[in-house]
Amino acid sequence: MEQSSPTGTQAVDRAAQLLIEVARRRDPVTFSELATASGLAKSTTSRLLTALERNGLVRRDPAGRFTPGEVFVSYAWRGGAESDLVSVAQPVLAGLGEETGETVNLGVPRDGGLVEQIAQVDSRYLIGGTNWVGLAVPLHCAALGKVLLAFGAADLPGGRLEARTDHTITSRAALATELAVVRGSGYAVTVEELEPGLVAVAAPVFASGGAVVAALSVSAPATRLSVGQLPGVAAQCMAAARSLSDLLGHDKEGAS
Repeated sequence: MEQSSPTGTQAVDRAAQLLIEVARRRDPVTFSELATASGLAKSTTSRLLTALERNGLVRRDPAGRFTPGEVFVSYAWRGGAESDLVSVAQPVLAGLGEETGETVNLGVPRDGGLVEQIAQVDSRYLIGGTNWVGLAVPLHCAALGKVLLAFGAADLPGGRLEARTDHTITSRAALATELAVVRGSGYAVTVEELEPGLVAVAAPVFASGGAVVAALSVSAPATRLSVGQLPGVAAQCMAAARSLSDLLGHDKEGAS
């Protein structure tokens, strides 16, 4: 029978038992399944899971099921797996989406002068709710792409820069000037450069060692995201990108 006041060692053992059960499952596991598998009282299971969640060792999905937490996923991501990057980033993206109400994307560089969106949180509005996941667009006319270019995570291919709209920057000299501004401000902006009516801001995501590995963006129709609102949204985007960078070990690396 379970003791009402377990020793410290017993508490650690029981927490480890729950953690192993979560980690070994291919799919998210429910609270009831964990309580049954561990043989622990529901009150004990709940208390231990709360402690594990508080410390980033497990997390709950929207359905309340448990999966390995950010600590494990960010450690695994050191190998560079993008699926792990998405797992680490998802709570950060969700938080930024909640703050802004607009579409949030995570982008990574691709060959051929492209940036691909690998994760998205949808806007709360019907207008502007396009699903960009899996789509690759030219670096030079996307806020995500400008960030990757400015911080050395991607390179422009040779040849002419495609004019996606009347506002697209097609001069390499003009683009170089703008990328210098991006490096100084810490964020990039596109106003109807990729698609008419689309405005976006993006900020860099750093991994341990200081390299930029991705970019985080907020995008919306120009009717909702005016030029005057861009600095405020950019500040929110940069704060979220810093949080994600922390999860990837950037700040810890710099402080060591």
